[in-house]
Amino acid sequence: MKKLCVGVIFGGRSVEHEVSVVTGHQVMEALGPRYEIVPIYVTREGAWFSSPRLNDLSVYRENRWETVGDEVLLAAGSGGLMALGGRLRGPRTIGLDVVIPAIHGTFGEDGTLQGLLELADLPYTGSGVVASAVGMDKVMMKAAFGAASLPTVPHALVTSTQLDADREQVVDRCEHTIGYPAFVKPSRLGSSVGISKARDRASLTGALEVARRYDHRILVEKAVEGCIEINCSVLGGGSRRPRASVCDQPIPWEEFLSFSDKYMRGGKVAKSGGMAAQERIIPAPISETLAEKVRANATAAFGAVDASGVARVDCFLNEETGDTWVMEINTAPGSFSFYLWEPTGLSFSDLLAELIDIALETHAAKSQLMFSFDSGMLAGVGGVKSGG
Repeated sequence: MKKLCVGVIFGGRSVEHEVSVVTGHQVMEALGPRYEIVPIYVTREGAWFSSPRLNDLSVYRENRWETVGDEVLLAAGSGGLMALGGRLRGPRTIGLDVVIPAIHGTFGEDGTLQGLLELADLPYTGSGVVASAVGMDKVMMKAAFGAASLPTVPHALVTSTQLDADREQVVDRCEHTIGYPAFVKPSRLGSSVGISKARDRASLTGALEVARRYDHRILVEKAVEGCIEINCSVLGGGSRRPRASVCDQPIPWEEFLSFSDKYMRGGKVAKSGGMAAQERIIPAPISETLAEKVRANATAAFGAVDASGVARVDCFLNEETGDTWVMEINTAPGSFSFYLWEPTGLSFSDLLAELIDIALETHAAKSQLMFSFDSGMLAGVGGVKSGG
């Protein structure tokens, strides 16, 4: 039987570029000999390269992707990659059966790459355009959670335009509606980049200036004291009902999980890489009643944004009161949260196989929908230069 040809896209124009490279290589290793693997590396500048030799981390440490890879592009309706060719061989098509987007953050997790794959008419794993966009935008995500009656902490939207118009008025509003302490976050960024904790007016003003460097929309969120972070993964899509994994408790070095907390220890990426390298307690040391509450909220959050594939939902929990808050959903979590599924008996390779099955099933179902309608309008129009 012919192996499925699986394109793995990683890298990208994102502050999470290196994390994505690690995730992409974890995926390619886990896919193993079951599939024909096509590595697809996207540079920080947005150029695309593909070659079997790109499945080697030393290429990225030594900046050799241009010498070992062929420049490619993804065209609408192409059914695969278009290799541009060179002096020795001309353009050619590299067919793909399914694509695994392993790009985190902007231009990968935010619906833009998903839209390109839709135009190319290629099956792809993970959430679609809308869920990816909503899951990336913390402000829109909170709105979706609120519409689903999920518990969220008090929050407010600040824009760069508002800051430029009257910074003091913006700070006054945040103090009145949110108070201290508060977290200040770029709305559309991940991995804790650009996030600061504000304890007074001066630090709030500084935090807003930091966040606006990464996004013109900023989320100011009440810091819930005396709580622990509990995460849970959800898997579903196609004909599969969403199901939740075990819960875990990340162990931060700081008051909140920084980029280094999530991905690095001792100044270097841990051997296993990605989110799997982070110190965490699995399963989380909480009662089964509270764990079930977190899992139920995570599953509801998955449905609230219409997610598909695998996602990770981050929650806060007050063990004394039993209160929980859904903080955010990650529709393309680091390492695909495989470490949360292994305790359930689902290996990383089997998790990827299920994601591929969901992608193929979803694409097949979508192909049955009608995307055109012949109204006959043009047949009755003649000689008209303008109008509508």
